[in-house]
Amino acid sequence: MNMSAKKSQPAVEEAVAAARSGMMSMTGFAAAQSAEHGWSLRVTIRSVNHRFLDLHLRLPEGFEPVEPRMRKMLRERVRRGHLDVTLNYEPGGKAAVGINQEVATAYLDAVKELKRKFKVKGEPDLAGILRLPGVIGTAAAATEGDIAKLEESVARCLSDALDKLDRMRGAEANHLREEMAARLRKIAALGSDVKERAERARPVFAERLRTRLEELLGEAQIDPTRLAQEAAIAAERSDVTEELSRLRSHVQQFEQLLGGAPDVGKKLDFLLQEMQREANTLLSKTPGSDGEGLEITRLGIEIKSEIEKLREQVQNIE
Repeated sequence: MNMSAKKSQPAVEEAVAAARSGMMSMTGFAAAQSAEHGWSLRVTIRSVNHRFLDLHLRLPEGFEPVEPRMRKMLRERVRRGHLDVTLNYEPGGKAAVGINQEVATAYLDAVKELKRKFKVKGEPDLAGILRLPGVIGTAAAATEGDIAKLEESVARCLSDALDKLDRMRGAEANHLREEMAARLRKIAALGSDVKERAERARPVFAERLRTRLEELLGEAQIDPTRLAQEAAIAAERSDVTEELSRLRSHVQQFEQLLGGAPDVGKKLDFLLQEMQREANTLLSKTPGSDGEGLEITRLGIEIKSEIEKLREQVQNIE
């Protein structure tokens, strides 16, 4: 490692540590390369959202001994998501790989036979032959010391790729945080509007109830006490104060979790379920079908729409 790389390492570690301590997206891509001990390695990681941690590793033939360590590193660094991890390598010397000469000879003999049979000119591509199954036997042909070196090289390359993935997932999470915070502010503003309109609608609703009772009873005298009781019952059934209060509380909890808590995806999803429940109850209790009632219904539907948009974004949070 050169001096400039050594100097930048603490800054890299600090950035990665900061990313891990906060909210992370499940979407990202990273690649890292390594060249040492006579071989070249390249690790690529593609990550998308998933309910649990779902690891898919693609390794060259003969690299089975390094797979357990790779899986352990991935589980330590990523908690949720579908990860496609691909390891590629290019041999560069005796220490890197063992060549199964019998298998290679069989491939070459087959090529010669095809050339003779079909009268094809040209020479076989040796690099292509080396990539054929069974020709390279890293784990089988290498010594224990070679396997240990190989495992360490793969681990360092994978760690580098995971550092890059963390930075990308952290940046994506910051973008999602800004968008979700804006939606939360809109939901809070819509809730305040509903509260004001619901308060204005109460006396209108009470008067509508009195008029309706007079129409039903005709000339009969309306008992003021009975009217007050019916109005109180109707007002209680249409009162959305409790739903708005809980919705406001859920919005505040959501904002706190967005502040940087790790592993918040499932918590945010649960809060959204509760917020959707309050919005549904609010709509079912909306008084009347005209004037303020219609406007409250419109606002309630808009709240539900914003919650659904939040749900789509939360699906990408680890």
